[in-house]
Amino acid sequence: MRSQLLLAAALTAVFPLPAAAHATEAAAVNWQLVWADEFNAPDGAEIDRAKWVPEVGGNGWGNNELEFYRDDPANAHLESGVLVITAVNESYTSGGVSRNYTSARLKTQGTFEQPFGRFEARIQVPYGQGIWPAFWMLGNDISTIGWPACGEIDVMENIGREPTVVHGTAHGPGYSGANGIGAPYSLPDGAPFADDFHIYAVEWEPEAIRWYVDEALYRTLTPADLPAGARWAFDHPFFMLLNLAVGGGWPGSPDATTVFPQQMLVDYVRVYLPAAGVQRPVPTACDPARGKRSSTLDVRLVGSGFAVGAKVAFGAGVSVLATTVVSPGEIQLRVKVQSNAKRGPRNVTVTNPGGKP
Repeated sequence: MRSQLLLAAALTAVFPLPAAAHATEAAAVNWQLVWADEFNAPDGAEIDRAKWVPEVGGNGWGNNELEFYRDDPANAHLESGVLVITAVNESYTSGGVSRNYTSARLKTQGTFEQPFGRFEARIQVPYGQGIWPAFWMLGNDISTIGWPACGEIDVMENIGREPTVVHGTAHGPGYSGANGIGAPYSLPDGAPFADDFHIYAVEWEPEAIRWYVDEALYRTLTPADLPAGARWAFDHPFFMLLNLAVGGGWPGSPDATTVFPQQMLVDYVRVYLPAAGVQRPVPTACDPARGKRSSTLDVRLVGSGFAVGAKVAFGAGVSVLATTVVSPGEIQLRVKVQSNAKRGPRNVTVTNPGGKP
């Protein structure tokens, strides 16, 4: 299969923004929706299991959490056009584990995993001491290399004892747990986040992650921000998670002031890629082996009939660093463009496994 992808803009502007500008500014991008759940099914409907996988267990989840996550409509269902995740104060025993709270934890592992793009959700968080809602992502290689090597991006976390603060954090090898890198954010008027819905988002590029609340940018992370020698763990597909935890080492346990049940309301979850063929480039670097300047770009190729394992070739001056087949009609690529690469449109050859170009 042979497709033509217009790379004129990318290959004519091989040298992108200086690193300082790239690290602090978010240029305008026309985003194209590639995945969404609007939760518009009839009241009482269960979650869409083609999109979400419920996790089950009460082992503390590495955080000393106090809830048992169940696959039960009482803890996760649709109502009035929103996903309702409910934490309940009730005794529950399963698999030899007994807990005094139940809740839900949902993930897209195995149903939707994507590297890079804009990931956002419109959420009204619950409130109260010991309550811990989160919208976050994990690297899809967690089952093979473990955490934190797989990487984690916390789009939004809130703990009940901080009603006016949400947190955005990244975790990886050498910067995880209490040493994760991120920032808190408060609304300009200091209002509690539980009072209303807000849009929590990250925009993720090969070498930058930006955190937003209601389109207000409050943190940017690049490889330069990591501890010396630490590895950037955000170069491969991640899956999303939504959960409502109770207790844990960070939020602490519920107390006499905590009211149950508590509900995390999710109006929608949406994922985008840049509508244009090329995402913002990362800072130009020098290739010591060749002594040439180069630029790394995130490219989106649209066509048909793409299969997992497809190989993509651009020709002289452009090398493919990473390939992800998102769907039969879309491939995401990370490419390196040398400064002497031919400018303008070029033919792209896509070869499926065992097939012909």
